[in-house]
Amino acid sequence: MIPSIRIQDVADILIMTVILYQLYSWFRGTRAIQVLIGLGVVTLIYFATRFLDLYMTSWVLQELGTVLIILIIVVFQAEIRQALYRFSLLRHILDSRQETQHSQFQDIAETLFRMAANKTGALIVFQGNESLDDLMTNGVIINSDISPQMLESLFYDGAPLHDGAALINNGKIEKAACHLPLSTTPDIPQHMGTRHRAALGLSERSDAVIVVISEERGEVSLVTTGILRRITTSLDLIVALDTLLQSETEKPRITPRQRFFSNLLPKASLLLGVCVFWGLITTRQGQITTVTAPVSLHAVPDNIVLLRTLPEEVTVQIKSMSSLAPPQSKLNLTAEVDASKISDGSTALRVNHADIAVPSGMIITTVSPATIRVSAEKKRRKSVPVKAALKGRLPLGLTLSNVTCEPDSVEIEGPASQVSRITSVMTEDIDASQLKAGKEYLKDLRIPEKQVSILLESPVKVKLIAPTRRKR
Repeated sequence: MIPSIRIQDVADILIMTVILYQLYSWFRGTRAIQVLIGLGVVTLIYFATRFLDLYMTSWVLQELGTVLIILIIVVFQAEIRQALYRFSLLRHILDSRQETQHSQFQDIAETLFRMAANKTGALIVFQGNESLDDLMTNGVIINSDISPQMLESLFYDGAPLHDGAALINNGKIEKAACHLPLSTTPDIPQHMGTRHRAALGLSERSDAVIVVISEERGEVSLVTTGILRRITTSLDLIVALDTLLQSETEKPRITPRQRFFSNLLPKASLLLGVCVFWGLITTRQGQITTVTAPVSLHAVPDNIVLLRTLPEEVTVQIKSMSSLAPPQSKLNLTAEVDASKISDGSTALRVNHADIAVPSGMIITTVSPATIRVSAEKKRRKSVPVKAALKGRLPLGLTLSNVTCEPDSVEIEGPASQVSRITSVMTEDIDASQLKAGKEYLKDLRIPEKQVSILLESPVKVKLIAPTRRKR
């Protein structure tokens, strides 16, 4: 049965499509997108196996999914950190640039091509909107103005800071000799060295723009979003940097219509995938499951003792709103009923739907019976003597008066009607014929009534005292 589509379902589908498309836009061209696509395929297979009742395959995929989530967090922690940063609404305020960079691009481009002609290797990072603090490590803070002399001196062969990347941000050279994450993409050409791999690795994890100068070939390359392209002239480099790093006020305004119809193929594919996914989740919507739930009373007043609950369990009918809901065999429900208002005698308590916690994707339709009856009494405490339960005959010349218990009395607690009937508490049975004078025996006490408790944790000491002889 196909469930009716609500306005909430349409919103659900659209929100998930927007989120997935945003993730696709961020991770496109990186190794993370391949993993996300693979996870999507595995997820579809999992729901298909559940729908077809392939129990073993769905169980294996479900157990494997738990391991994969942990593995993804460990392997892609840098990408996850950048994605969370991109979600932040405050990043544009906190990381707003005070001045544009493109006014410096002409001097920078001419200097870089002059260095390329001299085959001076260099790696320069232009920071975009995203912070690079977690990706660029072990750098030396410089905070100097950009000048041809500074750039040439930083990357001069033999200079202390020539090995590593320089960071340009806010119109200044902030750091030098920084280490970048290397790309793990297997299809990088063999002739590209560590500088190119570092530039690709950083571009895969951020929106930075990186310029690389090959020391061996004297080539200038521009790297963005995991894509490396060769730049042949300084004018081409100026135009590229000006386009990629222009300020927010200079970016052309995109109309909602242009934004909606751009990249239609991935958007349509993701929308179709989300619709299929939603259909698999809601295929079994409306299925009714009946289970029994034991009744558990909480918040019982301290001066009240519970005697009996009728019934001790209730029947619960649950409606499944999703195929993600667990099967009946895995449901373990308990009716947690508030008993704070019960008093001496019989009290009727209502079992509300909120008293039963059900898994996500399920709702309670009925609870039967809706009311339970609880019998209770006021709690009473009193002190009663302890007596030894002797079986058999005592040794010759000894009587019950020679048997002592320590302590000789204990406090008991329970329903008032039961406590009032108890006049003493007996120990466990003791073979009287085996008692020896002066020796102590540890014995537990018998519970006099089912709902009466003895307020003593340690066993009772039973001792046989020999009679004293009178002097003549």
